[in-house]
Amino acid sequence: MRACARTALAFLSAALLLSGCSLLGGGQEPEPLVPEQRTLSVGVGSAIDTAPLRIAVADGRFQRAGLRVELVEQTGDADALAKLAAGDLDVAFASDVALFKAAADGSPLLLQGEAYTAGRNTMALVTLPESALQAPNDLRFPEIAVDTLDDLGTLTTRSALAGAGVDPERITFVQRAPETMVEAVRSGDVDGAWMVEPHITRAEKDFGARVVLDTARGATLDFPVSSYAANAAFADSRPNTLALFRQVLGKAQQHAADPMVIREALPDLADIDETTAALISLGDYPISISGVRLQRVADLMHSSGLIGARLDVQSLLPKTGLG
Repeated sequence: MRACARTALAFLSAALLLSGCSLLGGGQEPEPLVPEQRTLSVGVGSAIDTAPLRIAVADGRFQRAGLRVELVEQTGDADALAKLAAGDLDVAFASDVALFKAAADGSPLLLQGEAYTAGRNTMALVTLPESALQAPNDLRFPEIAVDTLDDLGTLTTRSALAGAGVDPERITFVQRAPETMVEAVRSGDVDGAWMVEPHITRAEKDFGARVVLDTARGATLDFPVSSYAANAAFADSRPNTLALFRQVLGKAQQHAADPMVIREALPDLADIDETTAALISLGDYPISISGVRLQRVADLMHSSGLIGARLDVQSLLPKTGLG
């Protein structure tokens, strides 16, 4: 009987090996994705937000996976969304606020990956030593420069200042280009400026600027900043192509978990010198899309009046394989 049992066990083991199965439940390797199209046109913006994607393209990571990614420099969120709607981009990069505003207005978007989430002092209310604004409550009616009205800067500044006891309805926001914000504060045109890296570090290093308030705190702690999105019709017709894009992007984001990967790459990716790259504050690079995390942005936008009705972010996630 024992001999029969040993023989039966041997046959069972051989069968499992031949079938590629595992007693530990590993199973067979999934079939590699075959993209419906081999070339993908992807928009990029902020070098810090999109650094993992840029590095992965330069390293040939997408090419080795069977997908050629062509990067297209965008001039801003409005440019990105316009090119996406016109079919000039397959995937666009934009702030989550801009993407959710577009979705709330009826644009058929599907997210294809989160790009960046804020870390400590990666976005902040900044001022100069000569400004009257040195603490959140110094001015009754503060005027704050932001790069875009009704976007990430206004949303997070309102939230952070409200948390510090400032009535957000008393704030006046003024749109200024990031490179002109220091001069706007210096001239008294504004009392302070909402900045992101590397502009914060440059202003501190070159002009003695100081952070009045970190706007990635309280309700905006670890706040999602930006993502990649495609038109829903394009995504529905090319599920394998975009699933492969998400897979490789996730691995690229995981590689960027080491801050030195980003710091060493930035001087080659943008006009950021090595000293500034070594000093800047960095956030995080999510390796997959989280509807729960992104819903925080949509809900704050709704409560702040940036969108009229509550947006269900889950409806903007890929329909198959989050990658």
